[in-house]
Amino acid sequence: MSSSLLQRPLDALGRYHAPHANPRIASLVPSITETLFSFGLGRHVVARTGFCIHPEPAIRDVPKVGGTKDVNLAKLIATEPTHVIVNIDENERPMVEKIARSIPNVIVTHPIVPEDNIALFQLLGHVFARPREADALSQSLLAALRDARSVGQSAPIESVLYLIWKNPWMTVSRDTYISAMLATVGWRTEPVQTERRYPEIHENDPIWGSVDRVLLSTEPFSFDDEHAQLLSKAHHLRTPAQLIDGEMTSWYGTRAIQGLRYLMALRSNAPQLSRPALALNEPRGH
Repeated sequence: MSSSLLQRPLDALGRYHAPHANPRIASLVPSITETLFSFGLGRHVVARTGFCIHPEPAIRDVPKVGGTKDVNLAKLIATEPTHVIVNIDENERPMVEKIARSIPNVIVTHPIVPEDNIALFQLLGHVFARPREADALSQSLLAALRDARSVGQSAPIESVLYLIWKNPWMTVSRDTYISAMLATVGWRTEPVQTERRYPEIHENDPIWGSVDRVLLSTEPFSFDDEHAQLLSKAHHLRTPAQLIDGEMTSWYGTRAIQGLRYLMALRSNAPQLSRPALALNEPRGH
């Protein structure tokens, strides 16, 4: 893919940002902070949140300016950024609007499905004068998507309950980025119909025994092996609950490339079901 296919890359709000060869970037999105380093822009990153923890050890030299939802505006302004990168899901709108009053170049991102990372790469490559890096990463993502879908199409579809929180139990709806990532390898998240993007699951909900797998994410709640063992004993699950790396499923940018290959391996090595899952072309009847 050539960056010429996207003559004027726009951010998530449909705004155009002119190229800047010598930017000072404040990234308030952990996965994009990591992505900027993959673009070779590490020396241009002048501020980050405390949740921007990759890549190690280079990230340690970048000043922290608060969290994703509670940025210290004074500290941020003191780093003299030319650009601030935010995300619709991770950064709260009132805070972003306050930042925009002091720093004009606020780039808003919002990948919804893995394919959206291509537009993200092209946007960053255009704004920060890294078109070749953007094209290379786009090609790597396309290859990972192709391989992941091949894995998903070669096996039966499986329903999964992907847990992100405890007390109360919380999962993800199908309109989330996480759900779209899992779907590439043939894992369909349940429940199908929900009014919330992150619905609660009750202890007596029949979903525990109806899904093919229960996946415990390592973030935002830090599920561990003990949680998986206790959950497997407490509910009649078709297969033992298993941990899944939350960064690999929820982080976008360059991490999406690693994440897709991680999911391919996880799906290929997953324990066999006690009874057959649905075939790829067999409807679930929802």
